[in-house]
Amino acid sequence: MTTVIWSCLSGFPTSAEKSLTVHIGLIGLGKMGFNMRERLRKGGIDVTGFDRNTAVTDEGSIDELLASVPAPRLIWVMVPAGEITDAVISELGDKLDQGDLVIDGGNSRFTEDQKHGELLASKGIGFVDCGVSGGIWGLQNGYGLMAGGDAADIERALPVFDALRPEGERGDSFVHVGGVGAGHYAKMVHNGIEYGLMQSYAEGYELLAAKDIVTDLTGTFRAWQKGTVVRSWLLDLMVKALQEDPLLASIDDYVEDSGEGRWTVEEAIANAVPAPAITAALFARFASREDSSPAMKMVSALRHQFGGHATRPAR
Repeated sequence: MTTVIWSCLSGFPTSAEKSLTVHIGLIGLGKMGFNMRERLRKGGIDVTGFDRNTAVTDEGSIDELLASVPAPRLIWVMVPAGEITDAVISELGDKLDQGDLVIDGGNSRFTEDQKHGELLASKGIGFVDCGVSGGIWGLQNGYGLMAGGDAADIERALPVFDALRPEGERGDSFVHVGGVGAGHYAKMVHNGIEYGLMQSYAEGYELLAAKDIVTDLTGTFRAWQKGTVVRSWLLDLMVKALQEDPLLASIDDYVEDSGEGRWTVEEAIANAVPAPAITAALFARFASREDSSPAMKMVSALRHQFGGHATRPAR
């Protein structure tokens, strides 16, 4: 196993540094989990992974994974939200011991986190929910992390969070948002904002593409990458998508929504918070399933660029 040196303030050694031996279990080695395992290992964390895909798994079953991780165990769950997460959490609740810790790094709804936390707490098992942003680029660039849970559980997992996040000040890419559920609540709002940002870029793309006096569409967006107030990583990915397929001819305009946008709008309604941009962006995705839209082609292209989400071939 690996000894990790970390600082509770900045993520880098200080005179108050602590030395911990960290070996975790990771359940779910899909698009995100597979890259997270590699980044954790590069960051000095020993990781034993389990996935039903025998081509990527380290162990043949969850039982074998739990046997390989030293107590008190830290198990990171990275599986699709909903029934699959419920099943994994329930199984861990039956098989883990008091003092073990479970982190749900998927996109669970915050209300489910609270149920999962209560279930595990009744058995003396800790629970942390962690919103993870970074998509398929996280291996290279690091992940933005939003964690919810007890302060002692968060502190215990800091070496893991530090290995996953980008280098630099911890507060620039990691936050302990609050209690159980707060991490995924913050990630939900993050993704709602993401909906609005992508929709704005996409509508600008469609407007520029519709004007015959604009002869360098890709170059226009490229020129916005430095010095302008609309520069961002999403804009960089937009330019990349256009350079790969200038007319987006290979992409259909059908755009999925993964749940967080809907939940954000529902929370806005429940708390009487006006959220017209996010709501409109969500409804635009619904509209994309009915009519042809260049803007929604761009939203689909952006989702593919940052998250590896599947696109539909052009009809």
